[in-house]
Amino acid sequence: MIKTIYIEKQIANHPRTREILARFPDTTQIYCDRYGEIFNRKAQSFRLQKKQPALILAKKHKGFVLPAPEAYGIGAKENYYFSHMMNCLYDCRYCFLQGMYRSAHYVLFVNYEDFANEIENKIQKTDEEIHFFSGYDCDSLALEPVTNFLEYFLPIFRKHHKTLLEIRTKSTQIRTLLNTEPFENCVLAWSFTPDEIAAALEHKTPSVERRIEAIAKLQEKGWHIGLRFDPLIYSSEYQSQYRKLFADTLQRCNPELLHSVTLGSFRLPKGYFKSLQKMYPDERLFSSPLEETNGMFGYKAQIQSEMLNFCRKEILNYIPEKIFFPCHDIL
Repeated sequence: MIKTIYIEKQIANHPRTREILARFPDTTQIYCDRYGEIFNRKAQSFRLQKKQPALILAKKHKGFVLPAPEAYGIGAKENYYFSHMMNCLYDCRYCFLQGMYRSAHYVLFVNYEDFANEIENKIQKTDEEIHFFSGYDCDSLALEPVTNFLEYFLPIFRKHHKTLLEIRTKSTQIRTLLNTEPFENCVLAWSFTPDEIAAALEHKTPSVERRIEAIAKLQEKGWHIGLRFDPLIYSSEYQSQYRKLFADTLQRCNPELLHSVTLGSFRLPKGYFKSLQKMYPDERLFSSPLEETNGMFGYKAQIQSEMLNFCRKEILNYIPEKIFFPCHDIL
């Protein structure tokens, strides 16, 4: 439950701000000039803040739509991401956001209209198919009851058939989607790790089974689904764990509505890795067989190659290769 809301003065009267504040009348509400005064303070404790994060309502001024990381692609030449929020409701130990941000508070940029304008500009400048990804700096759906993200952005993409919108999440906040008519160029993509790993490392997230149940409900409605097995996490039992995960997810998906499957290895920039290692000195994940290569920490080459190739073979037992998008480390 959100107990404190910070509000930038310049967006205090924005309709989206007023709507959110009206739904949280019992919160402590504090006004500030810029969100960075709170979010970027030095000597903050991410772990302490994570126990009771505040919500910060702010205005984004630039960088509304950015080129997507290369590993995010699922078939298009032009790929972009946009983030209406910073930080995540969940507490996944491997998440790079904990190494990137000083604060665990949630920042919600209420000026959706500026995001929409930049999205429209990108679309108008190309005749190529163009993909947009939501859920890079946050979970797209975890705070949907607060943000109403879907209500605003789905209609934008529904009218642009040469675009594709991927909404990436671990959430089961699907009520809005169940009450919305699906459309071809929207993919709802869930991230998965095996049950044992999710229980140990993906704190506060819905269980693997609940995510699968959410997918089943949405496929009954007609939504296209993506499965994202990323990051792969090593354990001595990884083969049996991932074999079960692929069977549980891929066998229960309607193949006609399965848009794409991706596979990615665990990797973190050196600076983020060091921050997480310091934050969680007893976390086994950060003392596992990892090594640094070109400024990135990941599993040792042999382990990574073996995991990726094993998982690739298992996945292709269930799906055609044309909808499979592995990372570039697979040999």
